[in-house]
Amino acid sequence: MQTDPGNSADRQRGVLIPVMEFLGRHEPFARMDPVHLEFLAKRLRLVFYTRDEQILNPKSGPADRFFIVKQGRVLGESLDPNGNPVSTAWVLAPGECFPIGALLARRPVKTRYRAAEDTFCFEMDRDDFNHLLKMCPEFHDFCTRRLASLLDTVQRHVQFSTASGLGGDTSLNTTVGERLQREPVTFRPDAPIRRALQAMQDERIGSVIITDDEQRPLGVFTLHDLLKRVALPEIGLDQPISAVMTPDPVTLPSSAFAFEAAMLMASHGFHHLCIVDRGRLRGVISEGDLFSLQRVSLANLSRSMSQAEDVNALARLGTDVHLLIGQMIAQGVRVDQITQIIAMLNDQLTRRIITLCLHETGGDIPEFDWLSFGSEGRQEQTLKTDQDNGMLFLPQDGMTADQIRARLLPLAERINEALRICGFPLCRGRVMASSPECCLSLEEWRTRFSRWIDQGTPEHLLKANIYFDFRVLYGGEQPGAGLRAWFLEKTSKNSRFRRQMAENALRLRPPLGLFGDFKVSSGGGRHPRSLDLKVNGTTPFVDVARIFALALEMPDSNTTRRFEACAEAGVMKREDVAAWLNAYHYILLLRMRNHHEQAQAGQPLSNFINPERLDELEQRILKEAFRQIRKLQSRLALEYQL
Repeated sequence: MQTDPGNSADRQRGVLIPVMEFLGRHEPFARMDPVHLEFLAKRLRLVFYTRDEQILNPKSGPADRFFIVKQGRVLGESLDPNGNPVSTAWVLAPGECFPIGALLARRPVKTRYRAAEDTFCFEMDRDDFNHLLKMCPEFHDFCTRRLASLLDTVQRHVQFSTASGLGGDTSLNTTVGERLQREPVTFRPDAPIRRALQAMQDERIGSVIITDDEQRPLGVFTLHDLLKRVALPEIGLDQPISAVMTPDPVTLPSSAFAFEAAMLMASHGFHHLCIVDRGRLRGVISEGDLFSLQRVSLANLSRSMSQAEDVNALARLGTDVHLLIGQMIAQGVRVDQITQIIAMLNDQLTRRIITLCLHETGGDIPEFDWLSFGSEGRQEQTLKTDQDNGMLFLPQDGMTADQIRARLLPLAERINEALRICGFPLCRGRVMASSPECCLSLEEWRTRFSRWIDQGTPEHLLKANIYFDFRVLYGGEQPGAGLRAWFLEKTSKNSRFRRQMAENALRLRPPLGLFGDFKVSSGGGRHPRSLDLKVNGTTPFVDVARIFALALEMPDSNTTRRFEACAEAGVMKREDVAAWLNAYHYILLLRMRNHHEQAQAGQPLSNFINPERLDELEQRILKEAFRQIRKLQSRLALEYQL
């Protein structure tokens, strides 16, 4: 190891400029105040490490230096009890720093750091690191929320680029309390309708709230109520407003986020919500208050789907869905929330298709539940998705399962074809309700699931990964809930089956080479020099979350909520879960943005992305996300001793 001569405190400004310029090209230093950046640059010393030279070791005692890679690469290696390297946990490139966790915790490092090639590192003493941590908010945020801090930066870049030209305040991550524009206009229940209408005209508002003497909301009166309950029935305008109001209005506290209000309006078809704190009305928020850019309204799109008169009308709404998702990205909506929005819209579209097909079919159709599997079952759909669905039915007097199935399959074919027309390709694996294998009685589903769990062949494991993540989209909840409770109990008691699932999950390794570079596809084919963000990116997270959920009998199928439940149950550390979810959501964001850009360009949607087209920061975060997959898979391997 060689250190450059000279004391960092005595360096001249001219010497500091190249150092500050280097730091300014990397996060979090690019966001630091110049005073803080100069403080850092003055206290750095440049150290040279030859190839294979050890920099830090778990046996070196508590970490006492902060490192920034200047040139070359540094390997982080996991060691066995004898100190021999087991695997490369990560590779650090220029601009990246270490060992932050050990410095914060005042402990030794957990991995060995070694120079992968001749390498220069900037180093700073721990006392100076701690001082910078206290004086610089951006540095503190980065060190305590490393991956999350980088993701915040990328999210702002994505939001800005998508919002360019849209204009307006686009955030849906503010609270509804911050969105309130004015004091609510209220009336007592005995006020005449005429007074309420005059106030709506004078104030140019679309609703008034009916309250009691304590300002507790009793009802809401809107323009829709005026048409439906006053004009059409020809009710006298001197009647009390309580006779025509919509009682028991849906409310939210002022601390709720605008995203929650938007989802609630869309799911119920409302245009207004009462904001209530401690039982008292604080204000009214409208859809217009939430969206300053009104190209596509979530509530209006949802309502259009529920009122569509035929399949072609539903199909025409597909363009609006893509435009809406672009708006959501521009509005800074979290990617997990966007997938929920897509799932909600797809749910509504599917239910409307089922209703239309039932009406067209006519006749006496046996009762059934429509099941969604896979990404729709988990509420994690992106813009690229095919059909994964099925039917569940109960025995009926005088009819065998085969007879009921024969009655349902023609309807299922109509529904699957209608979904295809609306932009959901037919499943190439025939995981669709129109397949006899996916149109089963409750007992037949149990028999099928039981065979997979008991035998655990590779084909069974693949099917379990699809079918075990299901929701009921149409019909009664009880049969589906009963099926879920039954197989959760069975899988929680079958550690052999879960171990087989774990072995299968560990076959999907993150696409990182030995020295931390991306392992991309070959130059030929439809997607040259690309990574599959689904197979090698999001799927490993989904698989591990599922296995832990099965072990703990968690009924929720959503990956994010499964991880959060694992943290609540104490089987995973909260800080680990936070890092894994940040990585998972970042890869989801890349997939979502990729699909949005492909749709805008009129290209076929795919999950492949060329990492060379990402900027340096995005590449760095993607590599870190893949490293988190390695850590997660190591946690799974430890759990099942693989």
